[in-house]
Amino acid sequence: MTKGGRRVRRREGDILRVSLGDGRHAYAQVANEPLIVFFDGAFTEDLALRDVAQLPVLFRVWVHNDAIKKGLWTVLGHQPLTAANAVEPYFYKQDAISGAVSIYHSAFADTGWERPASIAECDGLECAAVWDPNHIIDRLRDHYAGLPNRWLEDMKIDRRAYS
Repeated sequence: MTKGGRRVRRREGDILRVSLGDGRHAYAQVANEPLIVFFDGAFTEDLALRDVAQLPVLFRVWVHNDAIKKGLWTVLGHQPLTAANAVEPYFYKQDAISGAVSIYHSAFADTGWERPASIAECDGLECAAVWDPNHIIDRLRDHYAGLPNRWLEDMKIDRRAYS
């Protein structure tokens, strides 16, 4: 819910409680917009706020602001980002027509935020995409169930199309 009918403001460092809809929840932390850091763990009991930011990182992706601004995910409080979580991650992109892959990062601002890359350079990177909050919940649930996630699978590099 939003606070008193008002939208919640997105603030770097805010700790989020993400309900998985099955009695469990996960935790995340707001980083530089639109990046959110998701911590590893599905919990039935609440953790102390100071302990959340010390959890291992599961993934870091861009997420649509509705997750926070519309109160879909609860803001529990604020903790400074760790040095590692404050660093902007690299993402990959793949051209749908040519199959060419590139790495996306602000370090490449002078070349349109991306540079050509090889598949090997892109392995292990997240796709440069803004996730819908519901798709994040699906991804988390699937991860903890040991299942492949259809949204994540759809964004994998198409090695057959690579040029």
